[in-house]
Amino acid sequence: MKLTAAAILSLAGFASAETFFKEQFDDSWSDRWTVSSDWKSKSDMGEWKHTAGEWYGDEADKGIQTGEDAKFYGISAPLSKPFKSSAGKDLVLQFTVKHEQKIDCGGAYIKLLPGGKKFPTKKFGGDTPYAVMFGPDICGSSNKKTHAILHYDKKDDNLLVKNEIKVEDDQLSHLYTLVVRPDNTFEVFIDNKSVRDGKLEDEFDFLPAKEVKDPDQSKPDDWVDEKRIADPDDKKPDGYDDISEEIPDPDAKKPDDWDDEDDGEWEPPMIDNPDFKGPWKPKMVDNPDYKGPWEHPMIANPEYAHDDQMHAVCSGDGCTHVGFELWQVKSGTIFDDILVSDSLEEAQKFAEETFFKKQDGEKKMFDDIEEVKRKEEEANMPEDMGEDEMMGMDGMDDDGFGDEF
Repeated sequence: MKLTAAAILSLAGFASAETFFKEQFDDSWSDRWTVSSDWKSKSDMGEWKHTAGEWYGDEADKGIQTGEDAKFYGISAPLSKPFKSSAGKDLVLQFTVKHEQKIDCGGAYIKLLPGGKKFPTKKFGGDTPYAVMFGPDICGSSNKKTHAILHYDKKDDNLLVKNEIKVEDDQLSHLYTLVVRPDNTFEVFIDNKSVRDGKLEDEFDFLPAKEVKDPDQSKPDDWVDEKRIADPDDKKPDGYDDISEEIPDPDAKKPDDWDDEDDGEWEPPMIDNPDFKGPWKPKMVDNPDYKGPWEHPMIANPEYAHDDQMHAVCSGDGCTHVGFELWQVKSGTIFDDILVSDSLEEAQKFAEETFFKKQDGEKKMFDDIEEVKRKEEEANMPEDMGEDEMMGMDGMDDDGFGDEF
């Protein structure tokens, strides 16, 4: 079999790919991961479960699951070797998330962090410096997004992607992949489908604006930006202000039993005057002196300088750990199949061997469980429940209310 030059180059690139972290949570997983026992008080911290969940593609293939409601979760593990951005390779971070609990409010993102031997494993938490924060964050119906946050050393700040990235919030497993490239571009995939890509400079606030308003320029005093003006030839008609807003009702009649001595002088009720047109206003006409909106002249920003190292989130000694530090109102999220690599092709191959291999079986098992629940609910309905009442139940949420809340 003959290989094309492109195929040979592709194979060569794949062969040189490096894996810096791979986790499938086998029975020895706890030897590699450290719970953040000193981050919060014990009563605030939730326990992790090692489980495949209630529905799965392979019962023996387990992940770790948040196990207690309204708790913080912290856990981390070291990479097999540091990932250093100075190597000039792609950074690929990938993992799967399954919200079995119909998540209402909670994070499900992973972090890639520096620290090396000084990494605070037991104190790892929300204040621990990180290089990348990536993954789902959901709270209510209005706050649903996939975080993509990159640390920038020159600003000593964590930069959020400007435009929110979609997220999956159903009860099945989904694959999240982030690629940060040395050409200063990035791409986000969900279930191996690209949902966002672009230049780091455009999508994050790494750099100041290329142009700024000229500080030496201002709108001229005689600049006319009123498009319409009052017609100078339009005059208020004589007697216009003499027209009252209300007039006595001409159709009203004094009641027969009205006694002027006892009841006072009778006055007809007032009604709106059909001839009253409100306060007089002159007609508006086009302004002959109108120049249009004034635009502030722009000049090159003297503080702008391009940085070809925006992608270098794992600078210096590199990134050495991955971790989850989360808060969840309702627990039940399962994490699995974590990969840190310098090759998107390797990540996609790993996804084929793990996520996609289990996907159909998990979906079928979930659908079967839901069908059993549906039949049980139907069987438990009162026999005298009318059709209208049953239809009304279709619009109810789990809390017994409709979507108005």
